[in-house]
Amino acid sequence: MENITPAARSDVASRFLQWSPIVLGAFAATALSSVLLTFAVTIGLGVTSAAPTWRDASAALAILSGLYLIIQAVLSFGLGGYIAGHARNSAGPAAVEETEHVDGAHGLGSWALAVVMGAILAALIGAATVNRTASLRGPAQAGAAEPLLSYELDRLFRAGRRAPNVDLSAERAEAGRILLTTSSHSGLSADDRTYLIQQVAALTGLSAGDAEKRVDSVAGAAQTAIARSRRSSIILAFSVATAILLGAVAAWAAAVAGGRHRDGAALPEWMVRSNAIGRRHEAVYR
Repeated sequence: MENITPAARSDVASRFLQWSPIVLGAFAATALSSVLLTFAVTIGLGVTSAAPTWRDASAALAILSGLYLIIQAVLSFGLGGYIAGHARNSAGPAAVEETEHVDGAHGLGSWALAVVMGAILAALIGAATVNRTASLRGPAQAGAAEPLLSYELDRLFRAGRRAPNVDLSAERAEAGRILLTTSSHSGLSADDRTYLIQQVAALTGLSAGDAEKRVDSVAGAAQTAIARSRRSSIILAFSVATAILLGAVAAWAAAVAGGRHRDGAALPEWMVRSNAIGRRHEAVYR
């Protein structure tokens, strides 16, 4: 049986991931991210709107929210990566490049685990929200156009007088599906427009001319709301993807820095420059 010296065993062990630091870093990153995102929601940053549709979510607000999302991801994943690299057990003297690679791998491990945890948490919250909304509105009202076009559907079937206990769930769901076609390449077809005019006239008591004006107005508003929703969704998706990718870079760099702090080695060059710039600014303002 081949004998393995303690030094060789330690060197081999240093090549494998240590899951305790990775899990600790992932939990720290997820916790800080939750705090920062909650703070963002509190001060009103978001690509969504408090209005029934997305009409009040401006492009500037969406871009600002996306930048905040990227910054918080860099800070959160950087913290998780630093903890993962600093908490890893050092295997003793080894090549600097190899030590940095192992520390960086631990940072990426904490990043990946934090991303998975965040995705699962977001999916659970989203599913709970959808189920709650569907249960409050009833299965017939939970159409594809709700709540994106809820205000437009309210305007479409608004009537001064209506018999009590009239259920328009089916009509609203059908009208919502028709209004969604306004964002298609061909737009709202003539048959669908005529059908909506007839429905509005029959359910609201409006004349044919007034019903036609209302349908045209609501169709234009629905097209605008859908366009703004798509724009906000694109900005959000791009921001999330960018935040996750930059988070991986931050986790790797922070894990390497954490490993150097653990081993008492010199800081990376980019951190030395940052500290020097910071000290220069402090000297200027004193």
